[in-house]
Parts: sequence; structure tokens; C-alpha cells
Amino acid sequence: MKIRSLFCVTVLWLLYSIPVTLLAASAAPPRVVITPASFSDREGMLVVAHHQGFFRKYNLDAQLVLMPNAPLALSALAAGDSQFYYGTTSGTSLGAVLNGLDGVFIAGFIHRLVGAFAVGRDIKTPADLKGKKIGVASLGGGNWMFTMLAFEHWGIDPKRDNITFRIIGDTGVRAQSIATGVIDGSLLGYTHAAILRRQGFPTLADVAELNIPFQDSGLFTRKSFLVQHPETVESVLRALVEAIAFIQQPDNKTAVLKSLAQWLRLPKPDDALEGYDFMRKMYTRRIYPNLDGIRNSIRVLTLTNEKFGRLKAEDLVDDRFVRKLEKEGLF
Repeated sequence: MKIRSLFCVTVLWLLYSIPVTLLAASAAPPRVVITPASFSDREGMLVVAHHQGFFRKYNLDAQLVLMPNAPLALSALAAGDSQFYYGTTSGTSLGAVLNGLDGVFIAGFIHRLVGAFAVGRDIKTPADLKGKKIGVASLGGGNWMFTMLAFEHWGIDPKRDNITFRIIGDTGVRAQSIATGVIDGSLLGYTHAAILRRQGFPTLADVAELNIPFQDSGLFTRKSFLVQHPETVESVLRALVEAIAFIQQPDNKTAVLKSLAQWLRLPKPDDALEGYDFMRKMYTRRIYPNLDGIRNSIRVLTLTNEKFGRLKAEDLVDDRFVRKLEKEGLF
């Protein structure tokens, strides 16, 4: 008994003798998987946060896993294979909530419709899109939603105006499909639209100039995860706010261009200049989800399926973590 007691006392003494910082360092950081489903300059913030070590700074083992489309990204979230979906208030994300997923947007980073509508050489005005083939990433996904909102602004009805949607893939594939004549147009990220312009294919419109309210890029997770891992959620948001501040600092241009070019698989950093300008202009450090933008999505989706009318924007948002960061003066 005396030997056992002496052993216990010795173990306790050793534990208390080890510096707290050393014990903390030995604990494995929380692992989080973030799944964007768009391959464009919108996701540049995630890549910068990863490359600059902001996730590590807040003791996170973060992995960015690009998914082919939003349905697969949300399936991963529902199955617990990922913890965050980085995307939009599309028919896919809102449809998942309709079907029982306890999902909410905890932050918003771009609060209006953005992107460059790239087209074939024979298209001069929005009216010229009638009867044409338009490429989208998926039906009901974010890119489809962007396109529908732009069409609505221009007074175009895809069914009435005989527009055919073709499911092509990510923005790079859609850009190539315009160049080869497979499709007549598509809403792209700014970087790939600029590459097309240099090849002689015009940009019909920068849809950001249309000022259409929309929750473009936001962070979406499950309510159950918020309850179980609030510290992890807060740390992710802190890392992303720091990434936005880094991007907006002109002295960091070279590093940001390098990260964006690597993400978009561009041959040289200068090819990402348009995307860099987009990120500096469109990202906001005041990262509240955009209720008006979410309402706009619900309205448009209800035109295609009345079930979406059951949703309320307020139920799709949990901004308590953002409010906490604002009170601390982080933005």
C-alpha cells in the first residue's frame, strides 16, 4: 500500500511539475474539415488562412477539401465527414435544411451577387442569351442560383426564352467550354473570365455592379456541432477574419497572389491579379450573415418549388459567435 501511495504521489508531483504550456502542446489540435464546392477566387480567403498558418495559430488542424459540387459537400457535412461547408444560400444548402439537416450560416463574407458573365464572341447584350446554352456547375447549386438571379435582373425567363442549362463542372471547365463552343456563356470567377477576355471572349457583365442582395460566400455548419464544439467554431472564425485582414493589407499582395494562383492552378501569380482585386474589394471583415440576401434566395427558390416558402431567413442564421468577435473589437 505504501509503495502504491508513493507511486501516486510521485505521478501527481510530476504532472504538476510539467509546465502547462507543454501539456497543452502535447494535446492534438481539433481537426476540422472545410468543404468548398466552388473552384474560384471566392475561396481565396480559405487558402490564405491555410498558407499563412492562421488556422494553426488558433490551434486547429484544418483541412480544405474541394468537393465536385454542393450536394456532395453537404452530404459530407450531414455524415460528419466535414464540419463546415463554405458556400451559398442555394437550392442545395436550403434544400438540405428543408429535408431535415440542422444547418445554419454562422458567417457571411460576400453579401451580394458577384462574378463575371463570360460569353461567346457573338453575344453582345443579355437579350442575345435567348435560345442559347448556358453552363452551370449543377442544377440548384450556387452557380445556378447566381445565374437565375442575373437572368431575373435582365428580365430573362429560361423556360420562356428557350435557354438550355448544361451541367459542365467547375469554373475552369466552364471557361474552357465557352472557348471551345460547347456552351454560349456562364457566370465565372473573375480570374477565369479575365483569361477568356485575353483570348477574345467578352464579359457580358460584372454582376457585382447589378447590386443584387445575396449571401454569396458563407460558412455553414450544423447546430449540433455548434453546441458540442463552440471553441472550435470561434477559432475558425478568428482565423478567417485574420485572413481577410491579411488580404486587405497591400504589403501582402505577393503572398496572396501566390496562394490564389496555386489554388486556381495558374501558371504564374500575376495570372491571379483579377481575383486578388476581387477579394480585396468584396471580402468584408464584418462577417455577419446577410439576412436580406438569404430572403432573396428563398424568394427565387420558391418560384421553382413552393416548399422553400416554409423557410425563414432568421432560422437559417446563428450569429452569436460573430457578435462576440465584434464586441471584442476584432472588426
